[in-house]
Amino acid sequence: MSKQVAPAQYDIILGPVVTEKSTRMSEFNQVTFRVALGSSKPAIKDAVEKLFDVKVKAVNTSVVKGKLKLFRGRPGRRSDYKKAMVTLEEGHRIDVTTGI
Repeated sequence: MSKQVAPAQYDIILGPVVTEKSTRMSEFNQVTFRVALGSSKPAIKDAVEKLFDVKVKAVNTSVVKGKLKLFRGRPGRRSDYKKAMVTLEEGHRIDVTTGI
């Protein structure tokens, strides 16, 4: 019997951030996610705990401002987004390379 997950949790957690730095952070029991701009730390903590069945120790967030870039020779702007660095309790792990 599978556990039902509310759609709001999928609206908060948009996806993992897989970079060299976030991979190094996994050694310290931390996982980085791209989250909705309006989401709060308690909402992010609740969503991660329910989606992945883990205990969250702390949540740190940062808003990444969109860069000005050229798109087909014309100036464009990337969207702003929010990152959440989630620290997990000892003994809990999330493998972001596999699907949910």
